[in-house]
Amino acid sequence: MALKPATPIEPYEDLLPELDMLLIMTVEPGFGGQAFLDIMLPKIRRTRELISKHGLELWLQVDGGVSASTIERCAEAGADVFVAGSAVYGAADPADAVRALRTQAEGATALASWACDH
Repeated sequence: MALKPATPIEPYEDLLPELDMLLIMTVEPGFGGQAFLDIMLPKIRRTRELISKHGLELWLQVDGGVSASTIERCAEAGADVFVAGSAVYGAADPADAVRALRTQAEGATALASWACDH
């Protein structure tokens, strides 16, 4: 299931046990290269809280504006899967960009109280 920025998670809480992964769009869908919407961080946190409340092992994915300057905040908020199109494919060395993003996300996730093994 994917949620656009304006779509709240609460009406779909009862569907969470049916999901393996939930995608939260952190930009309006439509085209790449958009800036990350900081107002999405509380939604990521709230979604992670609901996942934990129900004792679920559900991947929480974010897509849109994920970059070196946003990935740690997303991980700290509760995301554990990251789509980083422009940050990777716009880099001089895409493989190096992936390694750097992964390191940042893993560091932030390791410190997060919500972190669990899937």
